[in-house]
Amino acid sequence: MRHVFSPARVLLCAGLSALLSACGPGARSMAADAASTVAAASDSVGTALNPVTALSLSARVGQKMFFDVTLSGSGRMSCASCHDPKNAYGPPNDLSVQLGGPDLKDAGARAVPSLRYKDATPPYADLLDNPDGVSVPGPGGGFAWDGRAATLADQAGLPLLDPHEMANASPADVVAKIKAGPYAALFKQAFGATVLDDAGQAFAAAGKALQAFQLEDVSFHPYSSKFDLYIGNKIGGVLTPAEARGLKVFADPNGGNCASCHYQGAGLNGSTAIFTDFSYEAIGVPRNAAIPANAAPAYNDLGLCGPMRTDHAPVKGNTFCGMFKSPTLRNVATRRSFFHNGIFHTLEQTIRFYNTRDTMPEIWYPTVGGKAKDVPDADFPTYGLITTQYVGGKVRKYDDLPAGFTGNIDTQMPLDGRAPHSKPPMSEQDIADLICFLNTLNDKDTQPAQAPKPGACTS
Repeated sequence: MRHVFSPARVLLCAGLSALLSACGPGARSMAADAASTVAAASDSVGTALNPVTALSLSARVGQKMFFDVTLSGSGRMSCASCHDPKNAYGPPNDLSVQLGGPDLKDAGARAVPSLRYKDATPPYADLLDNPDGVSVPGPGGGFAWDGRAATLADQAGLPLLDPHEMANASPADVVAKIKAGPYAALFKQAFGATVLDDAGQAFAAAGKALQAFQLEDVSFHPYSSKFDLYIGNKIGGVLTPAEARGLKVFADPNGGNCASCHYQGAGLNGSTAIFTDFSYEAIGVPRNAAIPANAAPAYNDLGLCGPMRTDHAPVKGNTFCGMFKSPTLRNVATRRSFFHNGIFHTLEQTIRFYNTRDTMPEIWYPTVGGKAKDVPDADFPTYGLITTQYVGGKVRKYDDLPAGFTGNIDTQMPLDGRAPHSKPPMSEQDIADLICFLNTLNDKDTQPAQAPKPGACTS
């Protein structure tokens, strides 16, 4: 979705929102020991404007569930195994998809997203109002890469029952484990003395508990990055020249144009600077052979059109097929797998894909029928997925999207369909500066997977 960007308006609104967030009821009156307990248990990273506060009973139940490995079929996997608090509630490794199942050897079909900054996400709608107030409504909202869960409570139930994740056979299996666990009394205190007597009611309560934990615990939305200091006009928030240039690249509709989907202004449900507009886009990322499901040629992950979501049939003319949710870019520099299929493993490679998907498709997609050169030309890029240079042949562009749906591909900058071997939208300096800016979105408790070189983001 295309946005009209006004830096002054965005930064003023964001600064006001950050200041107003300090006025939560009772934020300063909580007992220090209670706050310390919460912080120790969930790695909270509160700030003066976003303080750690005591959790409700239901959130305390959710906190215990989140770290409980006994809730899995293997007895060795918890929510935190894939959503690690020390990695911005994202994966602790660089695997494209995580391993789970009864013996922790089953690979999932999609990359695991971070659970941070989900509190303002609305339920999915085919026509969701865009938070920029300018773009036309389109598919947006919801949880998971395809938005099939309407709430955090609904989302929490998905991995508990997924055979490739926590691998419980039924909701009743989950409830039985809670009933036999050390916090069963707390569960009943939070949801009623008889709640565990009805498996359906108890499983729904378990989802609400996990939702409450994610909504209440500040570590899921700390707003503690350098960018937050910047928009709040706080000490430590002065952008370096490189970071400031990167912000311009980020917002430039004729450059990086990142803000067209990763909107950083005042957003839905009172949010500010979430760095997503909750929209869905089809950009044709390459097929990932590391995902076992992709070994079957007929298998296609079409996002909104399934296979995990079932209300948008993958039929000819369905404009939703191939679309996946635009995630928040907060803490993006700390990630080690990118896009719904985890095909890329560095931020730089991901940005370069955006920049050269159209101008150098042969380094991202397979070539059929060509002859491999023994030695690539000196100027042949080495940063792509494919480092072999071919003479002749045809590039199988969008190799993970059936031909009938390639018309759904978004044509916004920088993925604007320009001719192969033409000039890419961003220069080398633009890419370097953009990476510098994106590093300012790291919360204070995170470290990027690959830190910028000394001095790289200063001048």
